[in-house]
Amino acid sequence: MITFLICIGVLIAGYFIYGTYVERKFEIDINRKTPAITKEDGVDYVPLKLRKIFLIQFLNIAGLGPIFGAIAGALWGPVAFIWIVFGCIFAGSVHDYFSGMLSIRHDGESIPEIVGTYLGNGVKHFMRIFAVVLLILVGVVFVKGPATILQELTGVSVTILVAVIFVYYLLATMIPIDKLIGKIYPIFGLSLLIMAVGLFIAVMFQGYTIPELTPENLINMHSNPDKYPIFPMLFITIACGAISGFHATQSPLMARCISNEAHGKKIFFGAMITEGIVALIWAAVAMAFFGGVRELGATMAEEGHNAAWAVNIICNTMLGKIGGILAIFGVVAAPITSGDTAFRSARLTIADSFNINQGSLVKRLMVTIPIFLIGLALTQINFAIIWRYFGWSNQMLATIVLWAAAVYMKTQGKKAWFILIPAAFMTAVVTTYILVAPEGFQLNYTLSYSVGILVSLVLAAWFVFSKVDIEKHK
Repeated sequence: MITFLICIGVLIAGYFIYGTYVERKFEIDINRKTPAITKEDGVDYVPLKLRKIFLIQFLNIAGLGPIFGAIAGALWGPVAFIWIVFGCIFAGSVHDYFSGMLSIRHDGESIPEIVGTYLGNGVKHFMRIFAVVLLILVGVVFVKGPATILQELTGVSVTILVAVIFVYYLLATMIPIDKLIGKIYPIFGLSLLIMAVGLFIAVMFQGYTIPELTPENLINMHSNPDKYPIFPMLFITIACGAISGFHATQSPLMARCISNEAHGKKIFFGAMITEGIVALIWAAVAMAFFGGVRELGATMAEEGHNAAWAVNIICNTMLGKIGGILAIFGVVAAPITSGDTAFRSARLTIADSFNINQGSLVKRLMVTIPIFLIGLALTQINFAIIWRYFGWSNQMLATIVLWAAAVYMKTQGKKAWFILIPAAFMTAVVTTYILVAPEGFQLNYTLSYSVGILVSLVLAAWFVFSKVDIEKHK
């Protein structure tokens, strides 16, 4: 319990102390007009109130991520707390802040265009494809999951439910952001927070025991530690709540709605810290509810006991009838609201790539319909396969965005060590993972670790010793 409370305190302190440090290093300009003002179009560039933007950003980046990922990450034991706390503060929040603020500084551009500005046209073209593929994968993941759960609750065919969700996605992708997302998403975001607060109170006062982070527990407590080593598996499993490349695709949505750069810390850094707290709560609850880490592992190994099942039983038991309603929201509404913004981001990324003005409904349809046809086709692929590749792709995107942010700071003649360190670390993670993972090359662990570290050091050296044209980027 003490470890858990300390971790929450560190996350909150991280927002005020490190968040202020990062904001100062970025050097905001409160007098600079944002894209929401200079490019207002009534569709995507629409000024919104601060509290609305925060809740929308939080819901967009959260979805099921800090719930499902945290439950899966809890299988490694209290060491997951360390990654959530330090990953969130020093990697995820920095990543989200820069992806949002750089979008503001570049007229609301999507993340591939921003990355291309600092890492070159070759990377930009790669990122255009990579980001769109990732976003479509997210949309598909967040269609099949809710559809399957709704089928169990209603008995309606999964095929019909998938079609209904896709119709909603189609509408939400094209409707002006203030007409649907701006009205109902703050409510959903608040509901997700209420569920987390309710679980926090319950785990504190209902007699549960949260494992402490002691020298004895600072080990890999996974039921199969040889197959699932902490590095790199834990750092891919817990993404939302620590660091997630998907967030970089969502931040530009809100960058087009912010009316003052001073709001950036609250929205981008703040929403990420909030998500980290939610992930921490779910990791702690998962470890405590089933009686311990090993008991959690044994329970989750049983037939039909997946993360959605765990959310349902935890909420119904710890929060009663209200918890049951929140559980349905958590595993159905939350992913749907992330799925539609994923498709919306895909539309904007493609539109930015080909300079297609999105003020016209016909032009929005021209971009949107092909995206949905591809997404619909992907729903026929095994869900588990899509999710595994999404995990690595997600963290790969986060790594690229961190490198772009580091180069941006260098072009401004500023120190970038606070971005370089997480960028190098995540480079080692994603490189090692793809070399050793079942969906990767399945190489020897020692070789994979060595190559991962080597690639990280080479890129760090390239960054330190390379020169940039500061005048060109002013």
